[in-house]
Amino acid sequence: MKEIVVNEDEALARYLELTAIKGGSGHERDVADRIAEALIQAGLDESAIQFDGAETRTRMPGNCGNLIVHLPGSGKGPRTMLSAHMDTVPICLGSDPVVEGDRVHSRGGTGLGADDRAGCAAILTAAIERLRLGRSDLDPAVIAFFIQEEIGLEGARHLDASMVGPVDRAFNFDGGAIEKVTIGAIGGERMEISLTGIPAHAGAAPEQGASAIVMAAKAIADLESDGWLGRIEKEGRSGTANVGVIQGGDATNVVTPLVTLRAEARSHDPEFRSQIVAQIRAAFEAAADSVTNVAGLCGKCDFESRVDYEAFCLDDNDPSVETLEQALQAIGREPYRQVAGGGLDANWLKEHGIHAVTVGCGQENIHTADEQLNIPDYLAACRVATLLICPSDDS
Repeated sequence: MKEIVVNEDEALARYLELTAIKGGSGHERDVADRIAEALIQAGLDESAIQFDGAETRTRMPGNCGNLIVHLPGSGKGPRTMLSAHMDTVPICLGSDPVVEGDRVHSRGGTGLGADDRAGCAAILTAAIERLRLGRSDLDPAVIAFFIQEEIGLEGARHLDASMVGPVDRAFNFDGGAIEKVTIGAIGGERMEISLTGIPAHAGAAPEQGASAIVMAAKAIADLESDGWLGRIEKEGRSGTANVGVIQGGDATNVVTPLVTLRAEARSHDPEFRSQIVAQIRAAFEAAADSVTNVAGLCGKCDFESRVDYEAFCLDDNDPSVETLEQALQAIGREPYRQVAGGGLDANWLKEHGIHAVTVGCGQENIHTADEQLNIPDYLAACRVATLLICPSDDS
């Protein structure tokens, strides 16, 4: 491969424009419309731009689906897919980007939204550079801009893969260092737990009540002491678990009758993740049974769980992995492989039969008010994306 030069001033301006658009999960339409508008201005026919209606299938209703773009190309080479997600986390809404030296940050107390508008802008840059070539003989390429990644990979999960078509190699542009080649990711499962106790006056007759808060406390304490929360290591297997949300109670003078909790479990081993979930369920059910009032009546536990994404790992010689590493080396970067501890759109792409490797775009301190974009790394991502869908010679 030979390095391809992109218009860096345009590429940076493109990012600054996209990251300033409000577009949290479920509200990505303005971002999608600006991407579509830029592609049409670059010469792409409107018929090549479609939405897949994923917002009608996601848990959260949204104002648009995944944006699917087919770039013209009649070549006989491998069909390439580039992808990124359009939504940002809530702290990034209202991003006001400013360039200082080789970094971009947001003024005020908001996050920057480089995760993942940098990925969107890098891919958009590559597509525009390709369209400017004015060639119809390039190898086929498709682009997917996903919705609702930040709330559980919902857009990629509900992708209409038939609108994408067959893919030979796929590259997901998301957070992190440009040299990082993410070949796999952990699997995750989320739980919703409801503990129902028995209300009573906490001063006049506390013995008549069964506190749902006590049930929750007992379950969490037992899980912690038995090693089933935090980082979990059991008989050579590993994973993580966390109770992240707990809500309940209205007054100090009432024995609390209802507590709701949300928890998660993760592991690269699907069977062990299921074992973690089973342990969490057993602990809460046992705690509900053990907390009784003076009449011997106990509490109740309602437990629901759902798999957010399954673990995956691409083969060492997967064509997506090898091609990305070659592209990084072509621009003078030294790639290294990694398996992610969090979920990626690539998790669900694998379930759709698309083997996608993930590469960073220079995002730093994501999901915080201190988020920054490393401009040299972002521009490197633009060159990599362009190299993947444009010819690297003068033919």
